[in-house]
Amino acid sequence: MKPSFNQENLWGIDFGGTKIEGVILLSAKEPEVIFRYRVETQSHLGYEHILGQFHKLFSIMVAEAGYSPSLLGVGSPGTYIPQKRQMKNCNAIVVNGQPFKEDLQRVLGVDIILANDANCFALAETKLGVVNELYPDAEVVFGVILGTGVGGGVVVRGEIINGKHGIGGEWGHNLLDKAGDLCYCGKNGCNEQMISGPALEKYYHRLSGRRKTLREIALLAEVEADPDAVKTIFRLTDGFAKALSVVVNIIDPDVIVLGGGVSNIENIYKDSLLTLNKMVFNNSFDAPLVKAKLGDSAGVFGAALLVAKEKSVYEEN
Repeated sequence: MKPSFNQENLWGIDFGGTKIEGVILLSAKEPEVIFRYRVETQSHLGYEHILGQFHKLFSIMVAEAGYSPSLLGVGSPGTYIPQKRQMKNCNAIVVNGQPFKEDLQRVLGVDIILANDANCFALAETKLGVVNELYPDAEVVFGVILGTGVGGGVVVRGEIINGKHGIGGEWGHNLLDKAGDLCYCGKNGCNEQMISGPALEKYYHRLSGRRKTLREIALLAEVEADPDAVKTIFRLTDGFAKALSVVVNIIDPDVIVLGGGVSNIENIYKDSLLTLNKMVFNNSFDAPLVKAKLGDSAGVFGAALLVAKEKSVYEEN
């Protein structure tokens, strides 16, 4: 059956370091993919080129659908500061300091809802992913991205909590250990410099003098074949639990969803619980820690879901 392109469709674009991906979902009631396409980001060619890549992708989507949407959701790394109309902390550094939202609206000729990629991840896993599948009645969800960086997003009753400055859920740059390495955020030992993949691999190299991937380190730690590997994975599970306990004490989530490459280290889901039980302001920690289901689709699905509420067809779980 031919896809149903119409004004009920949800359009989203996910802006990544290597790719810009677009998707059109049938509707909020039936969020199935009816079109999906991606182009390279090529951020090394500059800010205007990135805008051009967005235009290229959007034009392909419009040509396929036969119409241009009234609203487009866009997920992006970094944070858009509404008061300054500027991007901050985007890994495509040529975008930082730029009026990215306004420029995209001008180039594409469409109104945009812009959100951090971790927020899009949390929204997608809540509405379409593992939370919807296993815990459909969850009211407060904390989405965690543990990978090359550390990010997070909060979803309450189906809506992203952006906050006044656009940094709601941004736990990656909270201080964890001031003896840790200096981060671009200006702090020593923030979560990202302690428990991200690159930070853990760097820590292992510092201990052992050897370079290994985090997966290799985890395998060595699992069989206790390398004391430096054991120390590295303990740094992950202990640091993750301590950092997460601060979030738990503030928002008390029903479910915590983990995504990103580091979330594949199984020790997180068992060893961290021991520390969490000691750190949270409660007799025990009962919220489930679950692995994300949607993989790299979460960002673009979440971007599309950003527009659902505005189209007045967004349904609560």
